[in-house]
Amino acid sequence: MTVNITSVHFKADQKLEAFITNKIEKLGKLFSEIIGAEVVLKLENTENPENKITEIKLLIKGNDLFASKQSKTFEEATDEVIDALKKQIEKHKAKHNK
Repeated sequence: MTVNITSVHFKADQKLEAFITNKIEKLGKLFSEIIGAEVVLKLENTENPENKITEIKLLIKGNDLFASKQSKTFEEATDEVIDALKKQIEKHKAKHNK
């Protein structure tokens, strides 16, 4: 599975990229039809401390799944996105198992 990580307005460090890749690979164990993932990390230029946005697009045969969350840290936002994608995967599995 390929994981492409793009950071907008900053350079993501190795630790953050490894954290995100690890989380996405765990999703791959949950659902074997994932081809890859495209991750976009954005730093919003606002006064709000919750200015870090993580967007993940999971590439799946047929249709892709997408989630985006905003939080104080990229790790927290990533955890929230992964939780949202897990729910989408469950719905996708249920729909295709009928």
